[in-house]
Amino acid sequence: MKETIKIGTIGEERFVVSEQHTIDFAHDGMAQILSTPWLIWFMEHSARNAVLPLLEPGESTVGVVVNVEHMAATPLGSEVVCRARVIYSDGPLISFQFEAHDEHEKIANGTHKLRVIQAARLAKKVEAKLQQRKS
Repeated sequence: MKETIKIGTIGEERFVVSEQHTIDFAHDGMAQILSTPWLIWFMEHSARNAVLPLLEPGESTVGVVVNVEHMAATPLGSEVVCRARVIYSDGPLISFQFEAHDEHEKIANGTHKLRVIQAARLAKKVEAKLQQRKS
């Protein structure tokens, strides 16, 4: 990383809930609402957005811990804003507190940790696993 990330740094991700983001069991009267896995995906990207400006060429991030409370349903077509705030940094390991809101209320909160990694090093580890599977 170019520099140590500062406590309080905020990353944000905005999106509109589309059909691909809704629960896959929305039938028999069940409403089309934002699924928790997609919510987590967007929340993790809000954290990543806080770190991206500080990454060196060849660096990336991977999520290592996610703790989310999904508290309210968000219908298809709603806009959602996810914000992640840095609460702790220990070298390549960065901790976040995050929240998500739709147009009406807070829909989720939680914590997240991500690690800054060397992309080529990770690619080598993945390739080694693939080679083991082929043997």
